[in-house]
Order: sequence, then structure tokens, then C-alpha cells
Amino acid sequence: MQAVVLYGKEDLRLESVPCPTAGPGELVLRVGAATTCGTDLKVYRRGYHAQMLQPPTMFGHEVAGTVTEVGPGVCTFQPGDRVVALNSAPCDRCYFCRHGQPNLCSDLLFNNGAYAEFMRIPARIVVKNTLKLPNELPFEHAALTEPLACVVRGFEETGASTGDSFVVIGAGPIGLMFLRIASIAGCRVIAVVKRPDQAVSARNYGADEVVQLRSGVDVVAEVRALTEDGIGADMVAECVATPESWEQAVAMVRKGGTVNFFGGPPSGTRVSFDTNRLHYGDITLKASFHHTPETCQRAFELICSGAASPADFITATATLAEVPDVFRRMTVRSAEGRLDIKTAILPNVECAA
Repeated sequence: MQAVVLYGKEDLRLESVPCPTAGPGELVLRVGAATTCGTDLKVYRRGYHAQMLQPPTMFGHEVAGTVTEVGPGVCTFQPGDRVVALNSAPCDRCYFCRHGQPNLCSDLLFNNGAYAEFMRIPARIVVKNTLKLPNELPFEHAALTEPLACVVRGFEETGASTGDSFVVIGAGPIGLMFLRIASIAGCRVIAVVKRPDQAVSARNYGADEVVQLRSGVDVVAEVRALTEDGIGADMVAECVATPESWEQAVAMVRKGGTVNFFGGPPSGTRVSFDTNRLHYGDITLKASFHHTPETCQRAFELICSGAASPADFITATATLAEVPDVFRRMTVRSAEGRLDIKTAILPNVECAA
């Protein structure tokens, strides 16, 4: 079969590799769609991911497809089932799993290889994190379950509820998903963006107010001016992953509010906060990493119901052979500040990027 293999920094190659077979408890999928991801772009730029993969390795992790082979012992799926298989599953035995933090599992099993004609699904993911699709749900919509599950968990971790003011810093795919989820929850949503086109997107995805970064403008003051009596937002989700935006997030939140540092800066990054304000303001600072089987289920339900409007996030399509070029373009466009939200890679369908 044909598959995209990551060999190192900005080195993706389309190759012929052996077709996978299903071992005990496993599935093999004919990939219906795989979607591009900011994490994949980061891995492509760096050439590795300490937890998820080491090159050379097959690439891609947001996937949905049709079961073509069922391994011994599998009773819940059969050939022909349309499914979404998440990219990881916890062990349920380690300290973190036993303490209700399966996203931090010491033996979190990751699975990559979505940019291929076929993909093997390990037994643990089959049991814990594979879901059957309604017949009418397109594969490319189902493949969004993984990133949306991360956002659902991040949103839930803030404790936000209807009527709360909720700031989202960033208007990339994750930022737009946060806007959509906060809007669905009935929050008053304020988006902080860089460019005019992002301002338009932010409003389309649920922002009630938009603050655009501009030279000479105090973005923190502008955000606080949009809150009741200028006290600051109830919750702030940071989705940019820069020290400056982390510090701005803390400056935007009200006393007693919560900041979620969702964007992950590189190792060694340092930030500076006013500890007096944190303490006497009773401010909660937290970060969210990854998803859990429960948030995967809730994200999947939002996609199946149409509430998350999954079609809005797919703004381009490409063939398997075009994946290396897609990531090269993503790197250039990211530097220029222009990116498609999500590209659906359709390995078994002819299409144009």
C-alpha cells in the first residue's frame, strides 16, 4: 500500500509499505479520511515528537475509515463498519489513570499512520477509543473527533458555564474550536486575533466580540473594556503558545477567574507573572493536555448531532500523494500567517488540493 513516512525534519516521503494485518484484538481500517493537525505540523518542523513518535515512522493521527479486517477476539466490530479510531488510549492501571487523569497515563498508547491507504488500530484503542459512525456522517467530519475532544476537555477544565465571559486568544484550528464550543455552551465569547481575516473567521465561529492585535494598541485593556465594569474575563483560553500570550491571558482574567494555558510552548520557555496579583486575586492557572475517552465520546456526539458544525473546519482536500506538498505549503503559509483550517486527506479518492 501507499503511505506517508516521516524521516526527520521537514522530510516526508510517499512510499510503498506492507499492508497491515490485524493481530489479536486489533482492527485494520481502509482510511476514509485523515485530517491535518497543528501537532502534525509541529512534528514535521521538528522531525520528531518525544511522546507520540520517532522517525522513521508512518505519519498522521486524525482518522476515520472502514473496517476491512478484524483480529481474533474482537466482538464489537466487523468488516464493513464505519468507525473513527482515536490516536491514543490509557492503560487504566497506572497512578494517573487511578486518580482520574487518564490523559496523563504513564503508558499512554499512541497510534500514528493515518496518511495511508490502510491503518492498523491497536487492541487497547479498539476497546477504549473506537466509535461506530452513523451512515450519514462523512469520514472527514468524524476525523475531527480527536482535536475537538482535546478542546472539549480544555473547555470543561475551565469550569465555564452559560453567561460567563470567555476569552479565546488565537484563531487557528484549535482557537476556532474553542470559540465554537464556548458559543455552544452559551458563554459571551471574546476572540483575540492577529489579522482581519481571522477577525471574520472568529465571528463566523461564535465570537460575540473580536479584539485584533495592532501596533500601539493595549490588547489587554481592550479586552477588559469589553467585560462588566472592566474587571476582566471569567475565563481565558490561551491557544497561541507564546510567552507574550500566556502573560496577556493572566492580565485579561478577573479576580477569581481561570486561565487555561492550552497552547504548549517549546521546552525551556519561561514567562513572568505578578505573584501578588495571582495570590490576592485568587486566580486559577491551569493547563490542559490531550483528551480522555469520555471527552472523545462527548466530542463525537457534538459532531454527530451537527452542533459543532464540522463542515466549517474542512477548508481543503488533498490526495495521499499530495501530503508532502501540503505540509510544505503549511509551513510557508504559517510563516505568512495564512493557513487552511483543516485539510482532509482522502487516500482512496482522487481530488485536488
